[in-house]
Amino acid sequence: MSNVIRLTFPSRSEQRAASFAALLETFAHHRREDGDVFWLKENAEVLNILECTGQTVPEEALRTYDAFYAGIEDRLEFFPQYYRFLLSICLDLESLGLKGDKGAGLARWIANEGLIDSELSDLQRGEAARLLTRIGVSPGVDVTLINDRLSAFAARSATFTVPNKKAAYELTHIVFYLSEYGRRDPQLPPETIQSLKFAGILAFIDCNFDLLAEISVAMRYCGETPPAAWEEAVAIATASFTVAEGENAVRQDDYHDYLVCNWALSAAGQKPFAASLRPGPVSFHADRGQAAPLREMSEIMHGLTARRSSDWHLMRDYVCDNVSAESADILLQAEATTDCFEDFFAGFARTGMRGSSAGAISA
Repeated sequence: MSNVIRLTFPSRSEQRAASFAALLETFAHHRREDGDVFWLKENAEVLNILECTGQTVPEEALRTYDAFYAGIEDRLEFFPQYYRFLLSICLDLESLGLKGDKGAGLARWIANEGLIDSELSDLQRGEAARLLTRIGVSPGVDVTLINDRLSAFAARSATFTVPNKKAAYELTHIVFYLSEYGRRDPQLPPETIQSLKFAGILAFIDCNFDLLAEISVAMRYCGETPPAAWEEAVAIATASFTVAEGENAVRQDDYHDYLVCNWALSAAGQKPFAASLRPGPVSFHADRGQAAPLREMSEIMHGLTARRSSDWHLMRDYVCDNVSAESADILLQAEATTDCFEDFFAGFARTGMRGSSAGAISA
C-alpha cells in the first residue's frame, strides 16, 4: 500500500506575514549600511507606511530591528541631526508591536535639547512637533503659526498649475502632516483640494506615478476620492514593478515609488505589498516605458509665444494634434476625469502678462 503525502500550503495571512518579514529584512540588512542616513530614510519610510496603513506585522518580523532598537539611545546622542528619523522609526516599531517603551524617553530628550530649533523648514518643524505630541511630549513651539504658514502655502492653487515637483511633494507632505497621516480630518479649505487636483493633473500627464500615488493618498486623507483614472494608473504601475534579487539587486532603484504606490493601494482599500519577496538583497524597478505628454505639451505651448492662449477650448485641438497619439490620449483622459482641467490649463498656459486670448489660435 502506497503512502499518501498530504501537501500543505500557507494561508493568505501566513503569506502576508512572510512577505512583510522579507520586506523588513531586506530594508534592515540588505540595502544600506546599518544606521547611515540613507538606511535611516528608507527604514523610516517603510515602517511609517506599514504603521499608518494599519498593517498587521508579526512580532517576529519586527525582531530584525532588535539590535538597532537596543542601541537607539546611543545613536540619537551621537547623531542628533537625524533625530526625526530615529524617533519616527522607534515610535513606528513600538506601534507595530515591537516590545519596548523607549519612544517617550527619546522624545523628552529631544524636547529638552531643543532640537526642533535646528530646523529651517516649517514642514520639518511641524513634523518634529507631531512626533513629540504623538507620544505625549510638548514640542515647545507654537504649532499654530507653523500650521497657518503651511496652510497658506497649500491653499495657493496657482503654484500647482506649473511643473514644480518640489512644491508638489511639499504639498502632499503638508496634508500628511495636517491629517496626522490619516488619523484625523484636516478640514482643509476648497483651495487646498484644488491644489491637490492641479498637482494630480500634472503628475498624471507626466506619468509620475510616485507623485500621483502621494497625491491620491493625500486626497483620501482629506476625505476626497481621487479620480478613478489616477488610482487605476497607480494600480497598473504597482503591478508593473520588477524585483531584482541577490546579486542582481542594485542600490539605486525605485524603492520609494514601490512603497508609495503600495501605500496608495492600501488607502484605496486594496491589499498592499502583494509581491512575493525572498529574504536577502532586493531592488525595485518601475516600468519607465510609457510616454508622458507633459514635456511635449510644455514645448508646444512655449513655442507658440504670443499665440498662446489660456483657454483650453481654443488650444485643445492644436495641442492634441501636435503631440504623439499616445500623449493625446492621456491628455484627453486627464480632461475627462477631472472637474477642473480648464482651470488648471488656464494657469499652465502662463499668459497672465498679456491677457488670456490675445493672438490665440482659432479652434
